[in-house]
Amino acid sequence: MVNFLIAASVAAASPVTASEAPPPPPEPAMFVVRDSDTTVYLFGTFHALDGDANWFGPCVRNAFEESNELVLETLLPEGPDAAAQLRQVDAPRSQSSSFLNTTRMAISAGRLQGMQVANGADMVLRHTAEAEGKSVEGLETLQLQLNMFNSMPPPSVATGPNAPKAGQSVDDQQSLSVAISEMQSAWKLGDQRVFVRLLDQLQAGSPDTYRKMFTERNARWADWIAARMQTPGTVFVAVGAGHLAGRDSVLVRLAEKGIVSQRVD
Repeated sequence: MVNFLIAASVAAASPVTASEAPPPPPEPAMFVVRDSDTTVYLFGTFHALDGDANWFGPCVRNAFEESNELVLETLLPEGPDAAAQLRQVDAPRSQSSSFLNTTRMAISAGRLQGMQVANGADMVLRHTAEAEGKSVEGLETLQLQLNMFNSMPPPSVATGPNAPKAGQSVDDQQSLSVAISEMQSAWKLGDQRVFVRLLDQLQAGSPDTYRKMFTERNARWADWIAARMQTPGTVFVAVGAGHLAGRDSVLVRLAEKGIVSQRVD
């Protein structure tokens, strides 16, 4: 859920140039760390996608089926009592915060491209795991994520020729919609450069947000993975693609602990 917020920084990004040639088969970025008796797959997700599930192809599917458990960023309540469960969670104190408003704009922009959270990689993986009887757990609670939302500073306003202009909310949303669609295309190709660029922009524009969303969480998740490596088994960890890219990624934090990752092709 939370990592789709990086789309808020897309408004400041230079658009990805779309190719006229048909795209190759999807192959999102996936990595693996292992020792003699434990394997942890690290899959970078996109939290809202179109209805094309070809990304869940042989490479990702094989790693998923090999795994005994699925670990996501968090588990959102589902089912008939989902609303009641959500009401038990303390909502952010500032429902009108500019950060949340920017997030809602990003989600709405994705919908213009036919992208839905229900089609997101996280949801598809979760529902498949539950149907197969796999264990499913979250790295964070929903309350922790909402607390993080509430502590976020307002996003900085971008400048430059590609920045959104005041009074042009419709144009802003359309531009953001196209950018998010291009991000999705890059994700399907496993192109980490797009996320590295966006992370750099987010860090430069809002270092506190970057620290809370990525630096601190990536370090905690690397600690969790390092601890999990002490227990035999195979685990499929699926987190937002931005957490597996850049100078502060989960992969970098693992490497600092002597746990080397390899990309799975």
